[in-house]
Amino acid sequence: MKKLFAAVAALLLLCNVAWAAVNLNTATPQQLETLKGIGPAKAKAIVDYRAKNGPFKTVDDLKKVSGIGDKTLEKLRKDLVVGGAAPSPAAKPSPAAKPAAKPAAK
Repeated sequence: MKKLFAAVAALLLLCNVAWAAVNLNTATPQQLETLKGIGPAKAKAIVDYRAKNGPFKTVDDLKKVSGIGDKTLEKLRKDLVVGGAAPSPAAKPSPAAKPAAKPAAK
């Protein structure tokens, strides 16, 4: 029973990955290679472009990458998102609680 459950869970995870859009600004080369038409060379070109030029602002910016043209972009558009350009800075710690008011002098 445990094996069956593990197999079903693994299958669901794989399906989720297949349906999830790939974020151009955070994807690894391996994640980019899951896209139809993107092999190791194009995946590396995308990551290298992003490292050199900063995060993509729109999916259309992908055309600026060598080897990506209009046809490739149109095939990929539904599977791509642009978001989370940079990790959010760590949350600032909340200010320390103010000390209790001093008792009035007598």
